[in-house]
Amino acid sequence: MKAVFIVYNQTNSERMDYLFDQLAIRGYTSWEKVDGRGSVDGEPRMGTHIWPEMNSAALTVIEDNKVDELLMYLRKLDHHNKKAGVRAFVWNIEQMV
Repeated sequence: MKAVFIVYNQTNSERMDYLFDQLAIRGYTSWEKVDGRGSVDGEPRMGTHIWPEMNSAALTVIEDNKVDELLMYLRKLDHHNKKAGVRAFVWNIEQMV
């Protein structure tokens, strides 16, 4: 099993829900308002009058064989609108209850 943590501009929230449905990823946890700044060239998303946009985030634990397909679609989403930005991080799950 793999954990995939995804951070995305709130404008992509409906697309993320649709993507999870299309890939039959039923279990996930999401956070609606996440602030931060990209490590390379991302603009801050702080929900303030200076930086008004916000991010959202989702965490899902999926079978290893679903990871590549999920990342492929996330790359397409990121490529479609580079300014909105999508980042995903994958790590191993050793155990779970």
